[in-house]
This record gives sequence, structure tokens and C-alpha cells, in this order.
Amino acid sequence: MSLKDKANETLARAKVLFGKQAENLAEQEEKVKELVAGVKNRLVEAEDNSRVKKLVEPITVFIRMIKAHFNGTHKLSMSTLGLLLLGLVYFVSPIDMIPDFLGVFGFADDLSVILAIYAKLKDEVSDFLDWERTQG
Repeated sequence: MSLKDKANETLARAKVLFGKQAENLAEQEEKVKELVAGVKNRLVEAEDNSRVKKLVEPITVFIRMIKAHFNGTHKLSMSTLGLLLLGLVYFVSPIDMIPDFLGVFGFADDLSVILAIYAKLKDEVSDFLDWERTQG
């Protein structure tokens, strides 16, 4: 199985677990703000974990993209927004393919889901980062 196939399979499993929840969030800005706060708290709690450090950059980009969408400065398609929210929901949820209480191993699936979304949205992420650089 190729790396792309594995990423798609991982993403499909994440959608089964949390896809509906992410879709519902896309229309509830206050709930998205709560989710972002939860993600930030989880990053702080796990900052000593080397696997979490690999998640920080993509997650912070996801958060900035979501904030720009909701404040109206950089609108995203609903499918892109849904995938970004799916990644954040998956990251904060203690219930996923590999439970997070297993330490380093528990973050392996979080890392794979975040990186799969990042890869799938590579063009949108690149466009956003280019747009962001022009905002000064």
C-alpha cells in the first residue's frame, strides 16, 4: 500500500469516527472557538511529547485558517473547513483509533490524521500561507 493510500485510509477512518461532528461544527462559530481553545490546551499539556511537537505547525496553520475563515478575511470552501475541523476534533478527542493515554503511541494516529489532512489540503494551505504573507 502506498503512502497516499495509507493517508487516505487513515482519513477515511477519522471521518467515520468524527466526520458528522466536524460537519456540524462548521456552522457553529462559538463551538469552533471552544474547539480551538481545547486544541491549544491539549498542545500545552503535551508539549514535552516529541510526537506532539510534529503536530504543532500543521495545527497552528489549521487554527489560523479557521480563524481567518470565520472573521471573513480568507474564506474556505465547506469541504476544506470540514477537513480542518475534523483534524482538530480528532486531535482533542481522547477516543480515537489509538487511545491517547498510551503516551507516545497514542499520538501516532493523531499525527497521521493531521498530516493526511495537511497533505490533502496542500494547495489550500499553500494559498493560505501566501495570502497570509501579504497581510503584513
